[in-house]
Amino acid sequence: MRVEIPIGAALIPAIGVAGLLFCVSPAKAQGTAHCGNGVELRLSAPVAAQGGLLLLEVRSKVSLADVEAHWGEKKLAFWQAEGTKAPAKVETNEAPKAQNTTGGEDARRALVGVDLEHPAGRYALKLTAKPENGADVSCNAAVTVRAGHFAVERLQVEPKFVQPSPEDLARAEKERLRLREIFATVTPVKLWEGSFRLPLDGARQASNFGRRRVLNGQPGSPHGGADFPAPTGTPVYAAQGGRIVVADALYFSGNTVVIDHGLGVYTFYGHLSSVKVKEGDVVKRGDLIGEVGATGRVTGPHLHWGLTVEGARVNPVQILSLLRRYRYSFSRPSVRPRSPRKRGVQSRFKSSGAPSLAE
Repeated sequence: MRVEIPIGAALIPAIGVAGLLFCVSPAKAQGTAHCGNGVELRLSAPVAAQGGLLLLEVRSKVSLADVEAHWGEKKLAFWQAEGTKAPAKVETNEAPKAQNTTGGEDARRALVGVDLEHPAGRYALKLTAKPENGADVSCNAAVTVRAGHFAVERLQVEPKFVQPSPEDLARAEKERLRLREIFATVTPVKLWEGSFRLPLDGARQASNFGRRRVLNGQPGSPHGGADFPAPTGTPVYAAQGGRIVVADALYFSGNTVVIDHGLGVYTFYGHLSSVKVKEGDVVKRGDLIGEVGATGRVTGPHLHWGLTVEGARVNPVQILSLLRRYRYSFSRPSVRPRSPRKRGVQSRFKSSGAPSLAE
């Protein structure tokens, strides 16, 4: 059974497919679709800007034997939603732990990352679900990607970071390929618990994600993270639990730490003055991983914080409210989100110079 449903303002109250009528409550018309057999597809929003992050939930009144969804060419990685019960005989992409279950529904979730250079347009998110008792169902949800309208940032940096020597260029390319391979790897278990936190205590502002940079008059790559100005030596903490996969000095980002949180989710911490972890370490939310610095391609001390979701470079600030807002109840969030374009995360630290990200 397949249902084609454009999730968003165009979603109509009733949709007929193959002689069957699937009713959609007007209250749930924004972001909810009934796929049949008691299975619902829910999205945190029907529209995302370039560099945005969405949360997908599949909820069923009966246990699901399997759930699969594709966003473009990417297969989304699901985990068991907190407060719901997984089928006893079905493996989930989550480390074993005690389940605080409520009710009899089965719910799975996945993050949908929209890369900051993803072309604007309308794209299909394809879902297939297999209830333990019943026929397979599928839904195609139309998700609109809007242009990010990123500002242009003009910076002056050391000439060697704009025109590297052949040796430095070869090193930077090797490091780029290493990071690309890491971010393309999807660890099949969820290594985090609960919501993410900011990597700096007292951080309140990071508004330069996605900016198109002009370095020493030459166009550079878009800014793939959020910069937090802070004095050298300021402690940097793990945004969530996971495994350290990079703890190294890189050409553009200087002393760098990357944490694998599982299911294709990675956080990136760049320009550190010191690194307090090593590759292979397992960290928890809030563990000390390094200190703010000005290593690599920078104009002043700051932390570059990045988030990659299945290879998509997304605004890391968005994951803070997204997972906290929908931790328990997907359909009735307790806090209304504020637009990241109108309200950023501010910082009590003063910048000693306009910070610039490396690659």
